[in-house]
Amino acid sequence: MFDLTLLCQLFLPTRSKNCGPLTISDFEADLQTFCEFGELTRTKLVRQAGVEFPVFENEFWTSGQRSGHRIHEISYRACYKPQLPAFFINRFCETGATVYDPFMGRGTTLIEAQLGGCRAIGNDSNPLCRRLIAPRLKPPRQDAVERAIEEVVLPEAPEIDETLLAFYHPDTLREIAGWKQVFAEARDEGDPVLAWLEMIALNRLTGHSSGFFSVYTLPPNQAVTADRQLKINEQRNQIPPYRDTRALMLKKSKYLLGRDLPEDYGRDESLLLAQSADRTPEIADDSVDLVVTSPPFLDTVDYAQDNWLRLWFSNIEIDRENLWQIRSAADWAAKMSGVFKELRRVLKDDGLIAFEVGEVRKGSVKLEESVIEAAVQAGLIPQLVVINTQEFTKTANCWGVANNKKGTNSNRIVLLGK
Repeated sequence: MFDLTLLCQLFLPTRSKNCGPLTISDFEADLQTFCEFGELTRTKLVRQAGVEFPVFENEFWTSGQRSGHRIHEISYRACYKPQLPAFFINRFCETGATVYDPFMGRGTTLIEAQLGGCRAIGNDSNPLCRRLIAPRLKPPRQDAVERAIEEVVLPEAPEIDETLLAFYHPDTLREIAGWKQVFAEARDEGDPVLAWLEMIALNRLTGHSSGFFSVYTLPPNQAVTADRQLKINEQRNQIPPYRDTRALMLKKSKYLLGRDLPEDYGRDESLLLAQSADRTPEIADDSVDLVVTSPPFLDTVDYAQDNWLRLWFSNIEIDRENLWQIRSAADWAAKMSGVFKELRRVLKDDGLIAFEVGEVRKGSVKLEESVIEAAVQAGLIPQLVVINTQEFTKTANCWGVANNKKGTNSNRIVLLGK
């Protein structure tokens, strides 16, 4: 038996970081010969919406957890791995290119763009996202963080919501309420260190280990109600212990900043918006080189409910009408058509859109088909489809690939051009 991985390394070309930009034909050749993880790429032609395009299926990036830069590791629902945007940024962007994510979430695409020497533009209708992303696009020095944690004086008797004692020890809750007040007062001053600490605190509010402020519960991106937490406490026979918020924030900050960032990281000004992705007048026409994004999937995730504790901590009130909770595939496609028209406006003539679609309702709804239809209606041209398959517990079924039977998790990315 021969080692396919070794054979690939010996005889097939490999791509290095920031080796772009590739042409579409070069990219197709790159996908066709890709076998870094020991599998050959499977290819077929598909015709949809009057357009024929190739589909490439393989494991194109690692399935290993925590393999990206540590600065990514802030929890948010339905986020993809850093390797997904890096795969396209490294192949299609030169240093200084502009990369845009209209549904930025925790900012994976934006941070990966900056790590690759690109300018980042992001948008999300959930204003909480800017609190999670902006500090990590221009992070402070760790010594400044340590001084702030030591020097900040918390209010002696802040007002507390006693219903939150379901999650926290009384002394911990008083510290949290104190930090909440400190951060609220500091926002108008634009202190980057306190903004960084607020981002850290948002990610430490609740969790399933002693590294979080709370007793055992769900992660901060899936906060349960206080009533539900009382039931969890009863089932687990647990009482919220005291957590030292200063020590936990210091530990998390050291972790996020524990690997060197590029010298030019955060040098270029980023642009962060909080509005509907189909109306972004702040972004100039023909200004974006690459879009890498993943949209909300029908009514799969309730971002407001899942983040209610974070929203409380940051004094953010969300208008639910601005958060897309779309129930039918037809309505979803109509909404995406408007997004694609806007993306076509901001995209350069030679720019590309890598549009990732996750599984919906156990594979019974194939949003990737709606993506093709909506994109063509908006004047975009499907170039190809990349299916990244990996052996995870999640399953999916798309473009005729029997992932449910194979027991794999897949990312399906439609690559679009003007």
